[in-house]
Amino acid sequence: MNTLPELSNHTAMAASGQTRAAAAPRLKLSPQGVSIDHPDPELGEQLMADALGVPDRDAMHGILRQLVKASVSGKKPDAVNLAFMISMVESIKPRDSIEAMLVAQMVSVHVMAMRCVYHLAGANAARHDSAVRALGMLARTFPAQVEALTRYRNKGEPAITVQNVSVGDGGKAIVGNVTQHAGVIVSEKSPASAQDSTSHCRTREDDCVDAEQEAQA
Repeated sequence: MNTLPELSNHTAMAASGQTRAAAAPRLKLSPQGVSIDHPDPELGEQLMADALGVPDRDAMHGILRQLVKASVSGKKPDAVNLAFMISMVESIKPRDSIEAMLVAQMVSVHVMAMRCVYHLAGANAARHDSAVRALGMLARTFPAQVEALTRYRNKGEPAITVQNVSVGDGGKAIVGNVTQHAGVIVSEKSPASAQDSTSHCRTREDDCVDAEQEAQA
């Protein structure tokens, strides 16, 4: 059993393909603290670092300690909550330290929101309003965090997908999804369709010119 050490030196951990494919190891809670339950202590730490999306041992222990504290129920860390939180972090797959911190906050906010739901169900009149306000704040925070993660992963460019397009008489629709990134629209329309659309516009313009000439004559 590998007890989490107090590390003072920054120790890099290079992940292999084998560790990235494996699931995060289980944790054990004891009066002495939290430990990674793995027969190979070094591999166990690497697996946990990969699951949390952090590059080194210091960051892994830091995020893990924060998740342990966020899992506290009844003044003690809760093993079930902690396992759930680590599983959620692993499923979201943070790709760097920024994402690791944001995802850890996300799962922590979710756990707190569900606690508010539990307390709200049995709250008396005096605590009902405060529980509702807390739940509302957490419920607004979580989607904001999801949006922040999405924007960060898209390099700050929110993706906008247009699914329904209205086309008037004589018009042509673009077949396929249309995604807009920072003012640039990319569609799945083929070059031939683009040429047909251009030719159509020119034909309509020529018709207008001919009609105007006939009227003048």
